[in-house]
Amino acid sequence: MQSGNGVEAESVAAATDMRGKHWISAELKRLDQETRFLEEELEQLEKMDNASSSCKEMLTNVRTRPDPLLPLTLGPMNPIWDRWFEGPQNSSGCRCPIL
Repeated sequence: MQSGNGVEAESVAAATDMRGKHWISAELKRLDQETRFLEEELEQLEKMDNASSSCKEMLTNVRTRPDPLLPLTLGPMNPIWDRWFEGPQNSSGCRCPIL
């Protein structure tokens, strides 16, 4: 009986060892893949300009060019238009009937 248990223990150990080798191999492949990905990302970062210089360039462009959607006026184009936003003009208040 001792010899039968010894052979059985060796086969279990061999199966466990194979799973261990497979796990280690898979982990190494994952680490290699992650290393390659990080190296590629570093290469891309080295090729890029500094963010501060890009931001400075963008700020100068934004500050020197007027916004095409905003009109270039110093005051209201129609002074009557502002009366709707100023509130009541006289001290008696609003004369709108509240229904």
